[in-house]
Amino acid sequence: MNIRELRVTIRDIVQGYVDNSDNDEGIYGYGGKLNIRPKYQRNYVYDEKKRNAVIDTVSKGFPLGLMYWVQNDDGTYEILDGQQRTISICTYVNPDNPANGYSVSGLFGNGNRRHFSILNPTEQKAILDYPLLVYVCEGNDIDRLRWFETINIAGEKLSDQEIRNAQYCCAWLTDAKRYFSKRNSAGQQLATKPNAYIKLNANNNWNRQGGLEKVLRWYINDIKDTEKLQDFMSSMAQKSKADSDLNATELWEYFKAVIAWVKAVFPKYRKKMDEVEWGILYNAYRNKTYNAADTEKTVANLYADDDVTNKAGIYYYVFDGKEKHLHIRQFEDWQKQTVYEQQNHKCADCGLHFDINDMEAHHKKRWADGGHTAIDNCVMLCRDCHDKRHGG
Repeated sequence: MNIRELRVTIRDIVQGYVDNSDNDEGIYGYGGKLNIRPKYQRNYVYDEKKRNAVIDTVSKGFPLGLMYWVQNDDGTYEILDGQQRTISICTYVNPDNPANGYSVSGLFGNGNRRHFSILNPTEQKAILDYPLLVYVCEGNDIDRLRWFETINIAGEKLSDQEIRNAQYCCAWLTDAKRYFSKRNSAGQQLATKPNAYIKLNANNNWNRQGGLEKVLRWYINDIKDTEKLQDFMSSMAQKSKADSDLNATELWEYFKAVIAWVKAVFPKYRKKMDEVEWGILYNAYRNKTYNAADTEKTVANLYADDDVTNKAGIYYYVFDGKEKHLHIRQFEDWQKQTVYEQQNHKCADCGLHFDINDMEAHHKKRWADGGHTAIDNCVMLCRDCHDKRHGG
């Protein structure tokens, strides 16, 4: 891998700037030679405060920080780090369509908000001649991925799926991202509106590739095995090399089928449904027939049962009948203490005295048989007797 220094100006960068991101055609500058937003990059864009700070820094001649590009075999470049700063600069200057630019206040001591187009010639020249220091990496895909991971350590940590996207970038992945990678993408619309069937955390949201990762894991039928996910993405990258028109229609149709199946089996939406791994359930049970009225009755009864503490687990229980999904409420300490005193500190079965810490609370009547986690359904047993009750 070879790393070299390249000095350019803002005038160079904004030459030929085009933004076709709405059509998934990318953002380009530097006379069309710089891919400002490569396919594997996140779609995050600076907010107004950060964007304006970039232009203010430039106007004062202060250092803006290093940028990192990679050089492709055909002599073009892609941005590895510095995407948001570059977009902020280009959208402010916007030489071909200044009306679409934005205004910034406080530039060159002027407190008014001003577009680039109404700066005086001296001010415009100061911005256009501002020097940018770029480090360029020349190497293979593995070199690029390693550098990409390294330079982002100091910034916002990449999500695991963003790293995988960089490693397995291909035509198929680009098409899959069209469905699942952006806020308000078709995938997010289907999964969250009007009701949510997928819940992503703030650090793994749709823009950070969380939705794409979720659907891919459903598709390969494994939520935890990252190696299996990487193998699948690698196989699709290899297929894309042989077929540059390979698309992700099959993945999209699969996802639509999952959501349609959920709505058919459970027509009434309830909270916690977005915590269920629906794709995994669909893979296992889609070929069986379920009566929506029956499943609704079961779900309603379980939601109303205070002893069921894991409401999302109800949907797994409907299919396999395993109580472990429900996290049936255990007796609380005050209930144990009350029954322990009622039994005079003795085990209800063997009659021997025990410290409460050496005893277990046991349901007289099982939850499955209608027993609840209440004092009148509790008996305190020593550990040996408790094991015997459970066939140990």
